[in-house]
Amino acid sequence: MSRNIAVLPGDGIGPEVTAEAVKVLKATGASFEFETALVGGAAYDDGGHPLPAATLDLCRKSDAVLLGAVGGPRYDQIQPPTLRPEVGALLPLRSELNLYANVRPAKTLRPLMQASPLKMRAGSMVDLVVMRELTGGIYFAKPRERRDNGATAVDTCIYHRHEVERIANRAFQIARQRRREIVSVDKANVLETSRLWREVVTEMAAKNPDVKVTHMLVDNCAMQLIREPAQFDVILTENMFGDILSDEASMITGSLGLLPSASLSDEKAGKVFGLYEPVHGSAPDIAGQGRANPIAAILSTALMLRYSFDDDRGARRIEDAVEHALDAGLRTADIFEKGCNLVSTREMGDAIAFRLQSAAL
Repeated sequence: MSRNIAVLPGDGIGPEVTAEAVKVLKATGASFEFETALVGGAAYDDGGHPLPAATLDLCRKSDAVLLGAVGGPRYDQIQPPTLRPEVGALLPLRSELNLYANVRPAKTLRPLMQASPLKMRAGSMVDLVVMRELTGGIYFAKPRERRDNGATAVDTCIYHRHEVERIANRAFQIARQRRREIVSVDKANVLETSRLWREVVTEMAAKNPDVKVTHMLVDNCAMQLIREPAQFDVILTENMFGDILSDEASMITGSLGLLPSASLSDEKAGKVFGLYEPVHGSAPDIAGQGRANPIAAILSTALMLRYSFDDDRGARRIEDAVEHALDAGLRTADIFEKGCNLVSTREMGDAIAFRLQSAAL
């Protein structure tokens, strides 16, 4: 059965890493139909808006979306700010497609144990998932404005009970596939939204006794991720905290270029619609140089197979092919170490795709 995928390469290194992710999907041997559309700064340059109606329509009629990256310094001064790629494309994509559950796995790959700035010991290897609420909180609530001729800035953080309940339900589902442990992260000693968050998660924990739930303040969590990352299994948290903590977790594994993500909607007719993207940004300073690491984008396709197409075997094949390439000593610039073979973005993608094709013979 054909799987329809909307491909949104975006800006900076987005087109480069997305091309390798598509190459790897094709190498699995499954049937895919790809259709490409503009988003972010590329769409703004083309037609004056970072999220054209045609792009949003394509996403709605597709089975899944593969996104590269959007934005860059050259778009940071666009007025009004709602036309900047991050605000005018990413946030509307999430809200319009109801992508409220952001799944960000962070796992130390054994060939890269020494790539972590923490120089991982075997007992402190990272294998966790950040479950980030993606369509609420301070990134979406209003008013969001400048006052007093720009001298005062206002952002608003709002959470509703149902928003906390639905992301927590997803966290319980994910936890049951892992070690059945959730750390719910908030700032309940200061923020009213966090107090609601903690109340709701506590109530839900009582109804799900098979999963161990503990609470942790976000500043302590940031410290504990450095001190003892192996203690975490599933981290459940709100939008802004999840944004920050997942980037921290990715660097502990060795590079932002290694961390995939899935942004999921509700299940309908047995299918889960999702948008899949690497968590790294557009990195315009290295765009077009073949230096970008495509692994995060490639691993995002594994999440696509797992969540949107219920193909865990295909997902594991991609993950195994990535590890095989790393075991062979292939490294892009961000994870390069002495004694390894420095390769380009395309060469890394070629090696992973070749492994998939060879394993299928």
